[in-house]
Amino acid sequence: MPRELNSIERKFLEQLTVRKLVSRREHVLAAVSGGPDSMALLYLLCAVRSVLKVRISVAHCNFQLRGEESELDEEFVRSECEKLGLECFVRRFDTQKDARRLKKSIEETARIERYGFFHELIAKDGFDRVATGHHVSDNAETVLFNLIRGSSISGLKGIRSEHGHVIRPLLLMQKRDITRYIGEKEISYRVDSSNIGIEPDRNFIRNKIIPLIEERFNNKFLPSLQRLSEHAGELEEFLELHFERIVREDEGLALKDNRLFVPSLRKLTVFERKEIFKRALGKLGCEYSSKALQQLAELLQTQPGRTVQLAAGLEILWKGKYLYFTRKSGNSEQ
Repeated sequence: MPRELNSIERKFLEQLTVRKLVSRREHVLAAVSGGPDSMALLYLLCAVRSVLKVRISVAHCNFQLRGEESELDEEFVRSECEKLGLECFVRRFDTQKDARRLKKSIEETARIERYGFFHELIAKDGFDRVATGHHVSDNAETVLFNLIRGSSISGLKGIRSEHGHVIRPLLLMQKRDITRYIGEKEISYRVDSSNIGIEPDRNFIRNKIIPLIEERFNNKFLPSLQRLSEHAGELEEFLELHFERIVREDEGLALKDNRLFVPSLRKLTVFERKEIFKRALGKLGCEYSSKALQQLAELLQTQPGRTVQLAAGLEILWKGKYLYFTRKSGNSEQ
């Protein structure tokens, strides 16, 4: 007979079932770094697997960024999986080299490597879900980070509890719940030294800003930010359906032959125009900023013959009844 679940395990099981994150008899791949959050996730999954009749395997990414620490993390995860009788997949990355090749930050490169590895395992071994250990504080950190960078509404949705094959079942759990669970179960874990201190900016938000606000406002900040995040996600879902509908009803709003129909655009609100421009620029693989979207919206208040110059040599020209999106010669696509 399976042992009785404690309060945190019951709450975890409830999140899995109510939100339909995991179905019975599925094969779940747990992303385990060896840190406290991912180790709590692993043990929680093991606690409920007999109830849900699921299979569990583990994936560990060694980004080789912290020398011996990275090697010890890998060794620890392998050892824990052996103790629990779980299959463990490990991938080693030369993240510093890949970041230079991709011309991206270390953090972004590691994210690309991590999820690329997960999706490779899904395709090869048929996993139904990939579970990560993100919790409510991680979501708050992401929302604040995006807000400081000048994000639009979409950035306020933060981390979603489900995205494709990826699930984040700890997302409604507080860090204190995770810490308590680890203590009660005497779960071993590794400490990532790069998460200590206030550098880089994410550490400053995680270790300084969030605890300060939580203390000042009696632990009301994280739940409020979580609700904001959920509402932003719901709003984005609504907007996607809205814009799919208006583009179906008016083909002039769909980027075709690299142009948009001005009379169709001018019937829209400023917000709707900017959203149409965002989708057009995304289709062209061009990054955009709030300033760029504002420039395009203001272009429609001028007259034919005017242009707007954007990044990567992209020029938007109002000619006749159309806005033409073209790349100036001598500039390569980015």
